[in-house]
Amino acid sequence: MAYRFILNETSYHGSGAINEIPMEARKRGYKKAFICSDPDLVKLGITGKVTKVLDGAGLPYEIFCDLQPNPTVTNVEFGVGAFKDADADYIIAVGGGSAIDTAKAVGIIINNPEFADVVSLEGIAPTTKKSVPIFAVPTTAGTAAEVTINYVITDEKSNRKIVCVDPHDIPEISFVDPDMMSSMPKELTAATGMDALTHAIEGYTTAGAWELSDMFHIKAIELIGKHLKGAVNNTEAGRKNMALAQYIAGMGFSNVGLGIVHSMAHPLGALYGTPHGIANAIILPVVMEYNAESTGEKYKDIAKALGVKNTEEMTPDQYRKAAVEAVRNLSTDIGIPANLKNIVKKEDIPFLAQSAYADACRPGNPKETSIEELAELYLKLL
Repeated sequence: MAYRFILNETSYHGSGAINEIPMEARKRGYKKAFICSDPDLVKLGITGKVTKVLDGAGLPYEIFCDLQPNPTVTNVEFGVGAFKDADADYIIAVGGGSAIDTAKAVGIIINNPEFADVVSLEGIAPTTKKSVPIFAVPTTAGTAAEVTINYVITDEKSNRKIVCVDPHDIPEISFVDPDMMSSMPKELTAATGMDALTHAIEGYTTAGAWELSDMFHIKAIELIGKHLKGAVNNTEAGRKNMALAQYIAGMGFSNVGLGIVHSMAHPLGALYGTPHGIANAIILPVVMEYNAESTGEKYKDIAKALGVKNTEEMTPDQYRKAAVEAVRNLSTDIGIPANLKNIVKKEDIPFLAQSAYADACRPGNPKETSIEELAELYLKLL
């Protein structure tokens, strides 16, 4: 069997990484940037850190910020029109998953106009041309959208999140600058950090995992276990290491897939607007329990990476329980809610379970599941 692995052409890491944007734009002959960013980031001056660099270099740009958390088909359609009007030739996505995912969808549709119906991109999209070149500048340490071949868009008509998988959408360059993440509030840092941990754990245990992806995921779990609390408290080391950890996790899961934590979390974002990281964090321990017997010895590695001692002396039941408890304790320590009772309406569970089963992430789960079992997991989380 042949394994495929796709990563960015180039990435810059560390404080001041965004200062490399002008050099890369000039080197590639790009003329005008279409900046896709979250409106709150524009308002707070975070996007302005990038535009200041462009202004200093005399590079033109136009800002598009008509998007929202859990970006929608409508956001993408507006973005496509705005890009055409801007007469730009590359995109700079500044933000978390919302901005970068919107930029990916816009860039794909511009160069593959036969997919103007955004919903047609769901699943493994058969596009033929690479996206408009994207420079990705993440402002959260969680989604790793800057290094993945995936993006997620909410279809308002069906109340579903559509997961799009397309090697043509990967950003050309990523600028992973922890200074761009330093203004994240504690709650967002916690949520996005748990999103990164979910990526790493699901990627490590997914059906498609193999040695190369395992290497990335276990290192990401280790870094997150050591540094997420520091990032929540806004320490320099915490921010720096979480910026790296989430990127490393993205290098892995983008290439091997995820599982039912994500397939269960996506409908919560579509139906209730639940922040993706919060949904993942709440669901993760319960799904880990559900999957435990289908993961071989991997929970021993997860427990050890999260700082659990004497894992080599434990039985499989003991190290599996220890791994779940380590995740649950970390989530509690940084203020993540313990359950979904304030989010999910019981009468919505049949719809949620059906949506989770249809989600593109579900087939990667290490344990076969069903709509009925997914409904039981939602009930357990109430």
